[in-house]
Amino acid sequence: MAEPPSLPLKENKLAKGTFAVVGIMSTLVIYGILQEKIMRVPYGPQKEYFTFSLFLVFCNRITTSAVSAGVLLASKKALDPVAPLYKYCVVSVSNILTTTCQYEALKYVSFPVQTLAKCAKMIPVMIWGTIIMQKKYKGQDYLVAFLVTLGCSLFILYQAAGDISPFNRGRESTVWGVSLMIGYLGFDGFTSTFQDKLFKGYDMEIHNQIFYTTVCSCLLSFIGLILQGNLLMAIDFVSRHHDCFFDIALLSTVATASQFFISYTIRTFGALTFATIMTTRQLVSILLSCLWFGHPLSWEQCIGAVIVFGSLYARTFLKTKQKPPSLEMTETRASGPS
Repeated sequence: MAEPPSLPLKENKLAKGTFAVVGIMSTLVIYGILQEKIMRVPYGPQKEYFTFSLFLVFCNRITTSAVSAGVLLASKKALDPVAPLYKYCVVSVSNILTTTCQYEALKYVSFPVQTLAKCAKMIPVMIWGTIIMQKKYKGQDYLVAFLVTLGCSLFILYQAAGDISPFNRGRESTVWGVSLMIGYLGFDGFTSTFQDKLFKGYDMEIHNQIFYTTVCSCLLSFIGLILQGNLLMAIDFVSRHHDCFFDIALLSTVATASQFFISYTIRTFGALTFATIMTTRQLVSILLSCLWFGHPLSWEQCIGAVIVFGSLYARTFLKTKQKPPSLEMTETRASGPS
């Protein structure tokens, strides 16, 4: 009996799915571990901490801009801007503030706390979506947003006593860390929503937007480093600590590689599949961080994590592909890994 013709198609889809899952999970899990290592683990015999967050942004963006330019040239697509340059700059400024808040927050809160708090980005996305795009969300979206926020609040407010930050200053440290995370969520929500507006307002190829926003980010972060007087200090630090240089180079590489896998997954399987993979990736990242860096979890934090991930998985599986993508598509169009 002849083999069903649908079998090769199923095998091909399985191979593509495996490629997408392995690519996203590996690059973003490594990215998360390296973030925490660079910002929270001392280097050298003198136990020096790397404190130049904007330098990490600069290295990440210059790598991504070079690769996106290469992709555009290789595909014989024009490098000309599709939208006015100032609109790319708006996304760039917001994205720099997002990433800087993310790196700075790691000085004051643990990576598991930061990763779970990122799940609460639905709320700022919904707020910015209503303001900028005049979107309307369903009761189900508001319910999930409330449950996720509740779970995140439990995770942040009831940290285990043994989870100490190298920059710890008691309650002041926690308040500052949470403030930075609120800044991250607000700027990240604006970034993804404004990117969504650019995609819908212009016939824009994704690598075109990545190229121009990252080029703007390179220039702005370079100027910021000069004004802060941190450029030479950061270069001196990585020149004295070669393992830090390697960590930053690898961080920039996996951050750039993740862009390809994110774009490939959304284009091939859609936003719902991508949302499921990203939720799983966040869970794996938290577990690995707890094991690798020895973060203890309180029972309240475990309950908070169950509420957050249970709500996210429930939302993903309740959505159907027949419904027009709203919140998921806005969330997945961010210009960098989170």
